[in-house]
Amino acid sequence: MERDSMGEVRVPEDAFYGASTERARQNFPISGLRLPRRFIRALAQIKGAAALVNAELGLLETRLANPIQQAAEEVEEGKFDKDFVVDVFQTGSGTSTNTNANEVIANRANQILGQPLGSRSPVHPNDHVNKCQSSNDVIPSAMQLAALVAIHEELVPALAYLKDALDAKAKEFMPVVKTGRTHLQDATPIRLGQEFAGYTGQVQRALDRVERTAEELAELPLGGTAVGTGINAHPEFAQRVSSHLSRRAGVLVHETDNHFQAQATLDAVLSTAGALRTIAVSLWKIGNDLRWLASGPRAGLGEITLPEVQPGSSIMPGKVNPVIIESVTMVVAKVLGNDQTIAVAAQSGSIFELNLMMPVAAYSLLESIALLAAAAQNLAQQCIVGIKATDRGPQMVEQGLMLATALVPAIGYDAAAKIAKDALTTGRTIREVARERTKLTPDELDRLLDPSRMTQPGVEAGPAGG
Repeated sequence: MERDSMGEVRVPEDAFYGASTERARQNFPISGLRLPRRFIRALAQIKGAAALVNAELGLLETRLANPIQQAAEEVEEGKFDKDFVVDVFQTGSGTSTNTNANEVIANRANQILGQPLGSRSPVHPNDHVNKCQSSNDVIPSAMQLAALVAIHEELVPALAYLKDALDAKAKEFMPVVKTGRTHLQDATPIRLGQEFAGYTGQVQRALDRVERTAEELAELPLGGTAVGTGINAHPEFAQRVSSHLSRRAGVLVHETDNHFQAQATLDAVLSTAGALRTIAVSLWKIGNDLRWLASGPRAGLGEITLPEVQPGSSIMPGKVNPVIIESVTMVVAKVLGNDQTIAVAAQSGSIFELNLMMPVAAYSLLESIALLAAAAQNLAQQCIVGIKATDRGPQMVEQGLMLATALVPAIGYDAAAKIAKDALTTGRTIREVARERTKLTPDELDRLLDPSRMTQPGVEAGPAGG
């Protein structure tokens, strides 16, 4: 039997959480979903740094600060994950999760000091573990810190690996000249390597976007306590904690210069979700292009082959599907859904001095980062590195009707259009029709209709490869 400010509550005898957490566990039997390990890790890092700083400032006795720090480090390492029992769909401010952390750390600290679980003495969850803090600044700070670390440890390396894999293919495929496509219709020639260079550029810009949004996440609300005024917090607390967190977490963070906006909104989180949405849509475009280019093997485009990773049908022998790309598109669908969840949380949950949908925003944001990182890494490893070019693209270049575009400077648009239409009607090539319809010499036609030159106007290109 334990007690909190509302009275007595029965708590499992081996639990490190306390009465208030047990109330929350009973109040929110919603989904069974819990805030992820990265969030709990960030929350524990904040609690440990807070104890250290409170001792430095003379606000907390060292004999209490030391066991709090030890307990926080153990939570950070995952030793008490089973004691974080509050559902994601809970108190909008995340107070139940902050209380959960305070009680687990206080109980473990008291155990270190030789006291039984539930004693709340000499270490008290509110008076000592939560000193100079409020759920209202701790929870958004933990959300942003966890996302920032996840971006640097997971998403950035995965995107960089994908970019390098695409760049290697761009260089490998640069000699391959094929027909370009706009509106899913034939266009002027392009190099397969140029298409892959476009994909490389998308991923590079994805990296640039996520690096920019990380700057916003690094601005922590910590120190604003209840409504942004910083009541009950030492004026140096947040800046000192941020310095310790930067060393502990391996990412630079700092106290916000406007606590009122930092706690009353989810703008930084919403901006990050927007960057993740853009990255997801980029991966969708790349994946869609690749499975179109690999469609077939006989009735499709068949300009590239993807690695064959598993049988594709339970009824059609020999069928192989682009399953790695299909998994990416499902991740994209989930990330887009999470983005909408965060948008609603930011729009509807921000009321006066506090956002009241923080737990679901934190869950959605961290899930999106983890999914995108895993999908990008897997796409590179299981698909991109094994792509091969076929002869189909180069073989179709001479049949392309949009080769007529290269004739326009010599004979004009209308004459070139007539040649293209005639070629389509008769099944002949642009070269064959132009030889009849124009006064251009064979050498002039060879120069104008050289597909390699068309991919690099103004540059003398070599012959098309295959």
